[in-house]
Amino acid sequence: MQFRNPKSKIRNRNDWIDGSLYPDQDAPDRLDNLADRIDFIARLCSAWDFGLLPFPTTLKEILKKDWKQAVDETRLLTSCAYHLLRELHELAPLPYLGPKFPYILNDPFLSEV
Repeated sequence: MQFRNPKSKIRNRNDWIDGSLYPDQDAPDRLDNLADRIDFIARLCSAWDFGLLPFPTTLKEILKKDWKQAVDETRLLTSCAYHLLRELHELAPLPYLGPKFPYILNDPFLSEV
């Protein structure tokens, strides 16, 4: 896992918006509408799946109740992080469409974990 320097690319106005998630454009100052929130969740989950952990302040913000609709509508079904966010928001589970690893699925001790 990689940890980001907490001082790097953090916005001053909303310190929970991680600017490093926007390599293709300037990071927004606010995420008020549904489309911007869905885009942010998709960026966050994609980075998280590759081992870039979210800042604690970012996670705290997106776990607020007013983010539940955005999490539900993102539908990033190949992302482990997205399915975790759904669970943390107490949303109904959706099918995971990401890679399945036979060496894990065929492990006779998997049920013991």
